[in-house]
Amino acid sequence: MEWIGILILILSFITLLVLGVPVAWSLGLSSFFTLLITVSALPASTTIAQRMATGLDSFALLAIPFFVLAGEIMNRGGIANRLIDFAKSLTGRLPGGLLYVNIIAAMLFGAIAGSAAAAASAIGSILGKRMDEEGYPKTLGASVNITSSTTGLIIPPSNILIIYSLASGGVSIAALFVAGYLPGLLLGLTLMVCAAIFVKKHKIKGGESVSLGELGSSFWRAIPSLFLLFVVIGGIVAGVFTATEASAIAVVYTLVLSFAYRELKLKELPGILVRSSETTAVVLLLIGTSMSMSWVMSAEDIPQMISDFMLNVSDNKWVILILINLILLAVGVFMDITPAVLIFTPIFLPVVTKVGIDPVHFGIMMVLNLCIGLCTPPVGSLLFVGVSIAKISLTQVIRPLIPFFLAMIVALALIMIFPEITLVLPRLFDLI
Repeated sequence: MEWIGILILILSFITLLVLGVPVAWSLGLSSFFTLLITVSALPASTTIAQRMATGLDSFALLAIPFFVLAGEIMNRGGIANRLIDFAKSLTGRLPGGLLYVNIIAAMLFGAIAGSAAAAASAIGSILGKRMDEEGYPKTLGASVNITSSTTGLIIPPSNILIIYSLASGGVSIAALFVAGYLPGLLLGLTLMVCAAIFVKKHKIKGGESVSLGELGSSFWRAIPSLFLLFVVIGGIVAGVFTATEASAIAVVYTLVLSFAYRELKLKELPGILVRSSETTAVVLLLIGTSMSMSWVMSAEDIPQMISDFMLNVSDNKWVILILINLILLAVGVFMDITPAVLIFTPIFLPVVTKVGIDPVHFGIMMVLNLCIGLCTPPVGSLLFVGVSIAKISLTQVIRPLIPFFLAMIVALALIMIFPEITLVLPRLFDLI
């Protein structure tokens, strides 16, 4: 009976995706079909609804709409522009400097808003025209924009790390946030190395040199935006407020700053609130249906079966880690990061903890792995954002993206092999 349930769950989910049914509906319907094996339609539908509601009944999840709103305000309120100007003053004069500007700006944007899609949209829109004017290949600029925006999901605050904490059963959000800094910087550096190779190949020239006065001026203008980073993360680490409270503070801070810059008007707020609500609704629907599928999988004893199978294959942690990473790389191609984290964390976390891997380290590694899937067809959301901003076709960008995929995999391998990259800061702050 267990194997019948597993087959129905997997086959119905894949079939629905192939038919073009949205991921959230595919998750909920495949869970419903699986329950029909043991109960009738009414209790099955009631159970799915209850599990969706229970999955969303979490105080920590309130941080998601607030961080989404903060990102929207940043995008419209001039904060993103100042971060990009600061990044330009740091690396804009180097050969291919705008590529490095894109990567650094994405890291700074992610360190404040925590949204990959918002980073790709804001930075791509601002830098795209400048890159065209200076003769950068459009596909190269799009490739850098698509892959560098994933740093916002590793560097805190990050909505997906909050979701991992929920799926893991309570891994500290503060520990995950602090653990994300060095892996996020490492990811950015590997992308810069890859970009440097392209710069040499295409013989891209540098921009105008920047004086120390101009550097200081751009830094001074960016300080209020950068200060939000210290307020949010510093407050969480110091125990002054929770991640959810920090997200509300981020909204108030970005709102005040945007009005102070005089780039946000009161009449624009309703539109910002509507866009934030739409994004939040999509994310929360994915979370609810993913939680229902996780419950059905637990009821069918799937996590335990997979755990036993993997530990029978090998009890060597390196073999287990490589196997899990290969599975997640394949999963990321076909599934969005939010349901993937919610579904596969309960499956793989018991396995890795049995072989001595820290849950914080595994969480960062898992998120970075699934970030690669956000840049790949057929469901890579960042891929579609990037090509639409650059106004190029999907097929044009695939080939130049491959080296950047490899750079991301190198960063993933380093984080897997050297767990201290992830764990040194949480231990320093006594969070694990």
